[in-house]
Amino acid sequence: MIAAAQAFIADYQAIIGLIVLALMFVGFVVERFPAAVVAILGTCTFLFLGILSGKDLFSVFSNSAPVTIGAMFILSGALLRTGTLDAIANRIIARAQRHPKLALAEMFVGAYFASAFLNNTPVVVVMIPIMMKLASALGLSAKRLLIPLSYVAILGGTTTLIGTSTNLLVAAVADENGLDRFGIFTITPVGLVAGAAGVLALILIARHFLPDDTPQQIALSQDHRSFLSEVRILKGGTLVGRKVSDVPFVKRATVKLVGLKRGAVLRRSAIESERLEADDRLVLRLELAELLSMRANKNIAIGLTAGHDDIDQDDTAIVEAMIAPSHPAIGRRLVEIPFLSALKVRVLGIARFRKTPGPDLPNARIQAIDRVLVTGPADQVGQLYGNPHLYGVGSTNEREFRRSKAPIAIGALLGVVLLATFNILDIGVAAIIGVGLILVTRCIDADEAWDSIDGNVLVLIFAMLAVGLALENSGSVAIVVGELTPLLRNVPPWGLVLATYVISVMLTEIITNNAVAILVTPLAIAVARDLGVDPYPLVVAVMFAASASFATPIGYQTNTLVYAAGNYRFVDFFRAGIPLTLIVGATTCVAITLLI
Repeated sequence: MIAAAQAFIADYQAIIGLIVLALMFVGFVVERFPAAVVAILGTCTFLFLGILSGKDLFSVFSNSAPVTIGAMFILSGALLRTGTLDAIANRIIARAQRHPKLALAEMFVGAYFASAFLNNTPVVVVMIPIMMKLASALGLSAKRLLIPLSYVAILGGTTTLIGTSTNLLVAAVADENGLDRFGIFTITPVGLVAGAAGVLALILIARHFLPDDTPQQIALSQDHRSFLSEVRILKGGTLVGRKVSDVPFVKRATVKLVGLKRGAVLRRSAIESERLEADDRLVLRLELAELLSMRANKNIAIGLTAGHDDIDQDDTAIVEAMIAPSHPAIGRRLVEIPFLSALKVRVLGIARFRKTPGPDLPNARIQAIDRVLVTGPADQVGQLYGNPHLYGVGSTNEREFRRSKAPIAIGALLGVVLLATFNILDIGVAAIIGVGLILVTRCIDADEAWDSIDGNVLVLIFAMLAVGLALENSGSVAIVVGELTPLLRNVPPWGLVLATYVISVMLTEIITNNAVAILVTPLAIAVARDLGVDPYPLVVAVMFAASASFATPIGYQTNTLVYAAGNYRFVDFFRAGIPLTLIVGATTCVAITLLI
């Protein structure tokens, strides 16, 4: 019985391979399980049927693309941790009041070029709150900016080999199939043309196809991200005598100056030109990462204590807790909260969902579900865990910026680009060396580095590489090529590019882009060789099409991010994405035909 089953599988393994692939496509579309799980199940099926051997399975781990992708994730994480992108965004926000349209253009140009050299997903993560602030400052709806942000990041990612994991993956598959190795800037001419067409298309369709909303509604939904805090100017520090407007942290886009307290007087207006005196207090509203970063500033004392001025504000023990409805201090001032006088701790800030507490930190009236950020000695902070009137006491997930390490992180990325561009080192080797540099110099901690790697992406890639190998070994690819070749025999080169692009982009909208890259690339190469034409343009078409997911919020990670943040409807992506897909696709195919 077993022998008969094995003989049947051996005789029809090519057809069986296509059936398994079809079932995987159904799994990708239905989304009952994550894409990585579907890919693993497909790999397991091929292993169980004997179409894929254990030796073949482990051979995919020698592919350099996933390792390079993981290294680039870490390098991107280091730039985020050191506040590099945040600093660039701050400068653009500062210009928005004087030159609003120019600042908006600079933001999109910055996102485009950042996505060309960093993984575009973390770029969008950083840019979303900044773009919302910019929308509010310009009196625009953030809904009119977030979809373009995702689209621009996608277009930027296709400009270089390292801009997106899909590019690296297609290049690796092409290399395994004997094509000339891609350089970092091989696809840049096509990418710039596609990017220009995409930007012009966005400008044309923005007025008619992008959804609208009031800036106030978007700002309201984001208020809970900000903490109210205050800082005391320390005697003998470098801030004494400086104008409020000249204080470095006041200039940052993630910080809003609420008021200046001098003695018992709180002033809210005309304070920017005031010169600071010792023991002045600046009342601030700021994001959590910025608040944590300010703890290292020795010229200020942050937050609120109950007379324990010796509490170190940058203690490693720091927790975030939520006020329970049963808390006895509800309605009272924050300075009167019992744990503040009972424990030797410092309250760094307080946050309230969709509202800003006030008027200042000590006098903010406590409400249920308020969040407080507390630091102090570990033994003191640890006692908060047993407080029955505090919910969700635990370490905050946010980390402070390490701005002093920014030059190292920038230099590491620049070194990777230059070493690979001039063929001094393979891009994977250069990226690993860059990772080693940023880890040893503490640009990012090891645990953060590993957390910055998207495990789902790497698992999906390895599993789909195994599936691709199984399809090739079983003869499934040969069957598809044999059926396609007669149909494409008389099609001109530009038609082959167009057909490859259309097939790839349609698949990308319904299944994950990395899966499309792995499955379609070897197929395109095989068809081209069977027809006796250059496979290189077809591979480039796959590379661009596998990232050109504009029409759905699930086809690409950045679309999914802005879909949630902007509270869009699914149809919003159809209306804006379909025209963009047609314009960018047509332009890209023409550019590939002429330039590759």
